[in-house]
Amino acid sequence: MFKILNRCLIPWKCASQTIRLNSQLVRNTLIDSSFGLSDEQRQLQETALNFAKNEMQPFMRKWDEEHIFPVETLRKAAELGFAALYTPAECGGTGLSRLDTSIVIEALSQGCISTTAFLSIHNMVVWLIGSFGNDDQKSRYVSDLCSMKKIASYCLTEPGSGSDAASLITSAKREGDYYILNGSKCFISGGGGSDLLLVFARTGDKGPKGITAFIIDGDSEGISYGKNERKMGWNSQPTRMVTFENCKVPAINVLNKEGFGFNLAMKGLNGGRINIASCSLGGAQRAIEETIEHVTVRKQFNKRLADFQNTQFQLAAMSSELVASRLLVRNAASTLDALESGDSNAPAVSMASAAKLYATEKCFYIIDGCLQLFGGYGYLYDYPLQQLLRDCRVHRILEGTNEMMKLIISREIIPSS
Repeated sequence: MFKILNRCLIPWKCASQTIRLNSQLVRNTLIDSSFGLSDEQRQLQETALNFAKNEMQPFMRKWDEEHIFPVETLRKAAELGFAALYTPAECGGTGLSRLDTSIVIEALSQGCISTTAFLSIHNMVVWLIGSFGNDDQKSRYVSDLCSMKKIASYCLTEPGSGSDAASLITSAKREGDYYILNGSKCFISGGGGSDLLLVFARTGDKGPKGITAFIIDGDSEGISYGKNERKMGWNSQPTRMVTFENCKVPAINVLNKEGFGFNLAMKGLNGGRINIASCSLGGAQRAIEETIEHVTVRKQFNKRLADFQNTQFQLAAMSSELVASRLLVRNAASTLDALESGDSNAPAVSMASAAKLYATEKCFYIIDGCLQLFGGYGYLYDYPLQQLLRDCRVHRILEGTNEMMKLIISREIIPSS
């Protein structure tokens, strides 16, 4: 752990000078994202942000426009420990807390939201195998996943089961030492570009207890991939339908045990919701920083845009919403840390849902407000605001729609009849 973690704490350097943590315009202000962090967390954040600004930000437009899946950049991120952030150190992961993970993901998202979001999905799969797999599975898969020699996809959603994940119908029938899988998964991030699939299929009766998780090689016989979906955003990662036709999977590839798949899926999504909220934070932070620089230079009616009260009030409101979102996300991450450390009373599920609901909603509207302050320039592909907006929009849908987040929260706070 210490070798990986120490490497992770060395600020990223490139041929040019190291880029500082926050722009001078926001350092020591309300939206300084390093405020309240420990020295170690600040170092970790600086490493991630420097990587984002040197290795991701200069290429995010090209990746978006040309639909490039930046595998080599992802592997560079893995060299810093970013592919297995919260995977236990004892099986080769970086072993960070959920809070530290959120800090890293927020920073990376300032370089490219879409690429960081895929990295967060890969992290979820590595953690599930590293935490719930047996020794054989860990030895076979975790090392290659930590280095991103193998890239992973999470396969839960189906054409007929999105929010109602427990109703999935992809089947896995036991035949001797194998399971035979049939069915389809849709909206699979990395589909066709990943090496390993974590697939949730039905091995038993209807409902959550009939679902089992399988670790499957992406090029296994019986697997086919649909077209790369044309999307509004998230264009630096492929998204495809994955179809299983009599796909033969060894029984030793069952993750944990038969019938435990839905539990694993939900455990993964608790952290996934915090991580996707963290991606939204990074996008909103980037948008506000870009906007502050714009309004202090752009003039209308012989005044800087920054000198108009409307601009000042808009930025004040958006900055307040960003900080409120960040505090909720970091609190949710700390609550999940508490649950995973043995505090069974920690309301981690509802906190993760609240963080995902609030931050993804507020950050989308922050970016939209920043685009408005850019005026016509914000609508142009030559400026990053439109891409930040497109990439953040899907965060209100995936990892459980925000309507489902409200349902989860309400179930906890309203007593049952």
